Amino acid sequence: MSSIKKIAVVTGSNKGIGFAIVRALCKQFDGDVILTARDEGRGQQAVTDLKKEGLSPKFHQLDITDHDSIVKLKSFLQSTYGGLDILVNNAGIAYKVASTAPFSEQAEVSVKTNFLGTLDVCDTLFPLLRPHARVVNVSSLVSQMSIKKCSPENQAKLKDPSITMDTLKTILQDFVEATKSNTHEAKGWPSSAYGMSKVGVTVMTFIQHRMLQSDPREDIVINACCPGYVATDMSSFKGHKTIDEGADTPVYLAMLPPNCTSPNGNFISDRKIQQWG
Repeated sequence: MSSIKKIAVVTGSNKGIGFAIVRALCKQFDGDVILTARDEGRGQQAVTDLKKEGLSPKFHQLDITDHDSIVKLKSFLQSTYGGLDILVNNAGIAYKVASTAPFSEQAEVSVKTNFLGTLDVCDTLFPLLRPHARVVNVSSLVSQMSIKKCSPENQAKLKDPSITMDTLKTILQDFVEATKSNTHEAKGWPSSAYGMSKVGVTVMTFIQHRMLQSDPREDIVINACCPGYVATDMSSFKGHKTIDEGADTPVYLAMLPPNCTSPNGNFISDRKIQQWG
């Protein structure tokens, strides 16, 4: 029955690390793997490319900044599979160093996409997670660097073990608002739009882990990770890792065996738990 077939979803996966995550899951995961992309044409081309390798991913359109798009994916998963077993939140953006976009714009768009978009995917799809599901939020070591550049007061807020999601959203919004008046540094925030958006992703993961601890569904494991410095268009192909090397840690976390106790609710790089912040 299709209702009990296992299913994995990788957001933002028509190219780069996401594409490599889909490739690896198609080889390792005993179930269907859905490749998602904002642009249907590019997504379908990525599926075609993987099929040429003898793999069988499926495609579904997804724009993580469009709530209706997320809801359509949820409806498809619910009706076709009756649940969700692996969710890899890979979709995200990064402005180039040479970008001429105002920093306030970079901050607003980065936080809206990388943090709020990912959170919306989680809030919408988490009700579908089955027992033993695995969730991987792709963050970045830049989040580690960025929190260290925050003022001690802001660091304390972000590292508070009882921080709520509403508080985190308020903190990120305060950062965005401060960039509009160019007072963010004076208020103890770093000048890294991408870094702050990924601080949001990492802290969000810690909060979600705490929330899932009291969930009646058994053994749902969530972790945040850094794929490393990977040669993709996001890094202007300057990274030293290939996309398949970058996919290694996210896929390792997605494939953690049933009832594993560690890593869980951690920040991972190169398959190792990192001290964050």
